[in-house]
Amino acid sequence: MSLLCSLLPRLDLPEEAEDAAATTSATETLSEEEQEELRRELAKVEEEIQTLSQVLAAKEKHLAEIKRKLGINSLQELKQNIAKGCQDVTATSAYKKTSETLFQAGQKASAAFSSVGSVITKKLEDVKNSSTFKSFEEKVENLKSKVGGTKPAGGDFGEVLNSTANQLILIPETGMH
Repeated sequence: MSLLCSLLPRLDLPEEAEDAAATTSATETLSEEEQEELRRELAKVEEEIQTLSQVLAAKEKHLAEIKRKLGINSLQELKQNIAKGCQDVTATSAYKKTSETLFQAGQKASAAFSSVGSVITKKLEDVKNSSTFKSFEEKVENLKSKVGGTKPAGGDFGEVLNSTANQLILIPETGMH
C-alpha cells in the first residue's frame, strides 16, 4: 500500500484541471519533510481503513452465523425490516397529519355522498308522485292488461315494465306499436 502511495505523486493523471492545479500548488508550498509526513499519515489511514474493513467482514460473517443458528432467514429478516419501516413511518408527524387529513376528507366525502343520495331519492320520489309519471304508469298497466290478458294487476313498476317488454317481444307483428 505504501508503494502505491509513493507512486501516486509521480503519476500525472488529474481527473479535472482544477484538481491538478490545486494539487500542484499545494505540493509546492509544502516542504519535503511535510510531504513525507503526510504520505506516512496517508499510508497509516489507508492501513486503518483496510483493518476496519477486515474487522467489519468478520463481524458480518459472525452475524450471519448467529442468524443461521437462530433460524432467521432472509425472508424473515425482510418481513421484520418492512414491519419496522412501517412502524417508523406511521410514527412520523407527517404520516399522522396526512392520515388525519385523509380521514377528515373521507368523512366530508361521505357526508357529501349521503347528501347527494338524499337529494336523488327525494327527486325520484317527486318524479314517481308526479302526474306525468302516474299517467305513464297507467298507460303501461293498460297496455299490459291488453297484451297480457286478464292477469291481476299488481307488482312493482319494474316488474310490470319487464313483463310488458317480454310480452311485446313475443307478439307477432299486428300493426300495434
